[in-house]
Amino acid sequence: MKSAYKDYFREILTKYRQQKTSLEETKFLETYYNMFDVNEDLINDENEPLFSELKDDIKAKIDQRIAGPKLKKLSYSWIKYGAAAAALLFVSVSIYFFSYQQKSDLIAQMDRAVSSGGNKAILTLANGKKIVLNDAAKGEISKQSGISVSKSNDGELIYTVVNSGEDELTENTQNTISTPKGGQYTIILSDGTKVMLNSASSVTFPTSFKAGDRMVELNGEAYFEVSKHKNKRFRVISGVQTVEVLGTHFNVNAYVDEQTIKTTLLEGAVKVSTSKKSALIEPGEQAVLDRADENSIAKHRVSINKETAWINGIFSFEGDDLKSVMRQVARWYDVNVIYVGPISEEKYFGEISRSSKLSEVFKILELNNVNFDVVGKTIKVSYNQRSSSAIVPKSIK
Repeated sequence: MKSAYKDYFREILTKYRQQKTSLEETKFLETYYNMFDVNEDLINDENEPLFSELKDDIKAKIDQRIAGPKLKKLSYSWIKYGAAAAALLFVSVSIYFFSYQQKSDLIAQMDRAVSSGGNKAILTLANGKKIVLNDAAKGEISKQSGISVSKSNDGELIYTVVNSGEDELTENTQNTISTPKGGQYTIILSDGTKVMLNSASSVTFPTSFKAGDRMVELNGEAYFEVSKHKNKRFRVISGVQTVEVLGTHFNVNAYVDEQTIKTTLLEGAVKVSTSKKSALIEPGEQAVLDRADENSIAKHRVSINKETAWINGIFSFEGDDLKSVMRQVARWYDVNVIYVGPISEEKYFGEISRSSKLSEVFKILELNNVNFDVVGKTIKVSYNQRSSSAIVPKSIK
């Protein structure tokens, strides 16, 4: 390690002991401590003196926070497996830290311009009128064919039958709710079905379900809690795929920029089908359809928590590659991503709150040799192939 890095490291440690470090300096020291605390094999003759200096001070403060009140919101944790020498590992962290400090002004500007997502959506009525739901006042916002459409105190959109007469209820009255990048929204359909719509998604549905199957069309991703109606199936059409249920909880990921359509079942029973093949899945299973091959429905067991983490305000990654990670980031923070040069195929494991600032996501990825250049809302992503680091920071409470 370069002498300048060691000197600056000790300077930061001195400030830490005096409780004068910035948030970024504190995170840097604690991340370094966590990496070696859980991976003693990474300690060598070069970095052991620095780790020893950290050990007593850092551990005492971390233990003190763990013993105190727990934060309600999840702080970030990240696990990425790989092989690396400890010297290269610390150099990569050091380079990250100093380069990040040099970019601090630019990152601060980005955080002011780019915020995490929230309840944002547009309702398109049958007559073509558009209502921006995040701007709409609470209470009733529309009446259509015997249906009242209102916005609850929690921000949900609720469809309620106010006149059940056959002349009033018209099943062909279609509405669409669409979320932009950085948006999400919850809808309660007239049959009581709850739909949670993820960012950059849309769902089209009848204002009322009169007879036969209940059918909606989905683009993007949504979580469904389908109200049970005997002999009245609920169908979700997503491109070439149809999901059929009577009453159950499931998640459909059908973004057009993803190669596959994924349907994950939480409870009940689900039939996933195309014009050429169908499959039944059980709770805890996921059906995966390759968009290029309607005969390719595969099913396997998955982590329910991972697949539905987004509805709990969490990014969760288990073996996701960098481009998959960045697609989710781009949808939620409403940014454009450009790749420069070859990108690593390594896999990422871990969680981070969707309420985190975009810069916090970048800090984690930069620890893993991913570099970012920010120009407005365009993110240029490149990968440092000169080293591969085994970053294993614990969650910092």
